[in-house]
Amino acid sequence: MSIGLLFTAIALVTFGYLVGSLSPSVYLGKALRGIDVRDHGSGNAGTTNAFRVLGKRVGGAVLVADILKGVIPVVISRALEQHDLSHPIITVLVAFACVLGHDFSIFLRGRGGKGVATGAGAALAMLPLPMACLVALFGIVLLTTRIVSIASMTCTVGLPVVAGLLYRYGTGLWAVPLPYVVACCLMSAVVLWAHRGNMKRLVRGEEHTVTFPWNKKRMPDAGGVETGADS
Repeated sequence: MSIGLLFTAIALVTFGYLVGSLSPSVYLGKALRGIDVRDHGSGNAGTTNAFRVLGKRVGGAVLVADILKGVIPVVISRALEQHDLSHPIITVLVAFACVLGHDFSIFLRGRGGKGVATGAGAALAMLPLPMACLVALFGIVLLTTRIVSIASMTCTVGLPVVAGLLYRYGTGLWAVPLPYVVACCLMSAVVLWAHRGNMKRLVRGEEHTVTFPWNKKRMPDAGGVETGADS
């Protein structure tokens, strides 16, 4: 690696980590709701807890911002690749740095979220077509189980599997370079490690579930008026 590429790698990886370290859930929670999401719900500074604590609108904004944290640095690195100012391995490191920043934020004293949305954003920037398939898988698993962590971990495991298959058999738009496969494995490992608490709660049967409109039951209250109750 030349001196120029080395400095580019350092700059891009540092940028990726710092962008990943930004916490939309904490900033938007304090600015729009006057609360710190880390003091409520699961105590996690991630997208799922933002939906739970801050509501759908603010949670949706957090989701988009967390995804963009992974997309933007990786897109910049990939754009520089086209001018021989970067390299696929550098892009891999940038993607990994984004997830590390989200999970272990320098601005939150080493704390953060689980890295699912940010990792998905980084993977989307590297592998847009495979990620579209995994997004569909996430929706199917979530609708089936109503547990976000199961859907997240299913896609987290599926990402390196899909990337590996496309590295071996993919052609054209479906071709995946080996460094991207390595990146998917590393990001998946980080995300799964961040979900170790969820795994314990799943084993104990204590994991949170999502309530969709069609999961609500209409139950009569004491006055005979029907009210919505979570199933």
